[in-house]
Amino acid sequence: MNTPVKLSCRNVWKVFGSNAEDLFNNASTPTDDDLTAGGFIGAVRDANLDVHQGEIFIIMGLSGSGKSTLVRCLTRLIEPTFGEVLFDAKDLMKASATELTEMRRHKMGMVFQHFALLPHRTVLGNVAFPLEVQGASKPEREERAMKVIDLVGLTGREGYYPRELSGGQQQRVGIARSLAVEPDVWFLDEPFSALDPLIRREMQDEFLRLQSVLHKTIVFITHDFDEAIRLADRIAIMKDGKIIQIGTAEELVLSPATDYVSEFTRGIPRAKVLSVRALMTAASTTGYSETVDAHEKIETLIGRAADMPKGSAFGVTSESGTVIGELRRETIFDVVTGAETRTESGTENSA
Repeated sequence: MNTPVKLSCRNVWKVFGSNAEDLFNNASTPTDDDLTAGGFIGAVRDANLDVHQGEIFIIMGLSGSGKSTLVRCLTRLIEPTFGEVLFDAKDLMKASATELTEMRRHKMGMVFQHFALLPHRTVLGNVAFPLEVQGASKPEREERAMKVIDLVGLTGREGYYPRELSGGQQQRVGIARSLAVEPDVWFLDEPFSALDPLIRREMQDEFLRLQSVLHKTIVFITHDFDEAIRLADRIAIMKDGKIIQIGTAEELVLSPATDYVSEFTRGIPRAKVLSVRALMTAASTTGYSETVDAHEKIETLIGRAADMPKGSAFGVTSESGTVIGELRRETIFDVVTGAETRTESGTENSA
């Protein structure tokens, strides 16, 4: 990516157990045998990642994979046992308690699965609470709170108490509260997993709408690959405390680094993930009756392809409108039926 790195970690470990720090005294990396012999639990193991300005970076894995622990290490809500955490190139591991508190109050927004709203405060009071902690005056904090209440679509409910709201509305309050401080980086730990499927889908739509307006740098945890596909610019997959692979959803499906990643993505409909660019071939003519942007997903073309004659193709265009290749009608239906796979180099194979 061409945008600057906002948040990163280098060789981050979180090991639970007595005197776990001693494992790193000689600057060597502990092995699985070292951890087992000492009765340690390696919740996060040698994690390395970069999150770029303005991207939605999703960390996913099954329960116990270490994804929530890693995010808490990135904010030092949990102290890493070893490694560096860099926020705007500053090592958070060297920040004082006062500096860290100020960064959390002013530069980090956090939303968790459980809303943790204050039951005795109204929507306005809940959203304004972090600004109160910052020391903002009542007029200032209520003005800023009302702006984000409007942003998340709760205007008219600012006087309601949490018990008077639906689950989706309560989650919007949690989101508004985290946005009130105007954070540089927004951390969300499975924020929609407690919601029923319909409300969850609506909240994903709302999340994407907010991001189109705010352009935040976002670290988002989920165990749901469908959710990750909808939301992520890039995805990190974790297993047993380790980051197994980082890439776009398309890269993970087309070029899984391990059998685990392959199995993790196996059930995902390829048409939802693959872009036109990934499947296009060289243009065979100079004129096409139908054209399509290279970044479109295959699933958006199924209806159009069904109306095209056999043997025809879409012309594939760049952002400037120049034809850069073609996508054959039959290729689209091979993807839909699972009859085609592609390797990273672009070769085609029958499944």
